[in-house]
Amino acid sequence: MVDLSEIMLVDGHSHQVTAAPVSDDEFAWWCTEASYAIESSLDSQLGSAIRRWCAPVLRLPAHADIQDYLAARREIGAAAATRDLLRAARLATMLIDTGTPSAGLAGLKQMAELAAADTHEVVRLEALAESVVDEAGAANFADAVRESLDRAYADGAVAAKSIAAYRHGLDLAPERPTQSEVRIAAEEWLRARSAGSARLTDPVLLRHLLWCAVDARRPIQLHTGFGDADATLIRADPAWLQPFCAATQDHGVPLVLLHCYPFHRNAGWLAHVYPHVYVDVGLSVGYLGTRATALLAEFLELAPFGKVMYSSDAYGLAELYLVGAAQFRHSLGRVLQDFLDDGAVTVKDALAIATAIGSGTASALYGLQR
Repeated sequence: MVDLSEIMLVDGHSHQVTAAPVSDDEFAWWCTEASYAIESSLDSQLGSAIRRWCAPVLRLPAHADIQDYLAARREIGAAAATRDLLRAARLATMLIDTGTPSAGLAGLKQMAELAAADTHEVVRLEALAESVVDEAGAANFADAVRESLDRAYADGAVAAKSIAAYRHGLDLAPERPTQSEVRIAAEEWLRARSAGSARLTDPVLLRHLLWCAVDARRPIQLHTGFGDADATLIRADPAWLQPFCAATQDHGVPLVLLHCYPFHRNAGWLAHVYPHVYVDVGLSVGYLGTRATALLAEFLELAPFGKVMYSSDAYGLAELYLVGAAQFRHSLGRVLQDFLDDGAVTVKDALAIATAIGSGTASALYGLQR
């Protein structure tokens, strides 16, 4: 197997974690995309991966019993365990989506200190819109979104992210909405907010956010595929984005398709045929455990090697950062060894592919200095 244990990674999409103590039930809840915590969330590929990759960091043998692992975590202390697990992931940089609930979680500066890595913000478009609409009003909403996004980039953000897959589905009309359409939709949304429905779900406004991000000329990350039950999975298929990919092709703005599983072959095709489309293997690598080897091999069937990027999509627990990174290195090493055994690549080729996926492409795409 090609040894990738020493390569540093750019985690291209992730979230904040807690450094505070968590109960066993809370730990299990962080380890599932389900809306409920059940014991079986750890009787899974992810649970096995935690026991495999994280237990040695807490000075236990690999595959230690999960109850022994949780006991060791408590004994070491949550803050120390979080620090050690994050640093074991060997990350150069983390790009952190700040649009998720973060009460009780580490801020970006603390995340950087815990992981000994650089951190940069990814702006969640829907959260940004929800933060400005009440004060801006319908008439000024369009401009307020653009101004707020510009401020975020001026403050160091490196990308925007859309969760239209959750709020409506990716089957959106591709064209830019008119100013009149945006104002009317914003009026309707404000009426809904006054009645207690605060979330942005209107397809016109979701399209407006995407086009604001296009105009800002920074990479746009789009959630696709696997996630929690708040999304209708079939409408999160990245194939729905083909019209938007075509409409934005000449704008020079990278579109990064996050997660993608189980539609990762569709995403790979989009990266193959559109010059500005990239795929990110986040979230699924950790959840699939040893089967991530098959996932990565399938990502690399059609997607150009230099358009595939690593991320963990870790949220809540430092373990999810380490599992994502360790499983990615291990599984990609197995895939590349298969390439070598078949005579498809040289050793130099294999290392170049690993470096591009692990950090090189993301560093160039997001303008990272390190």
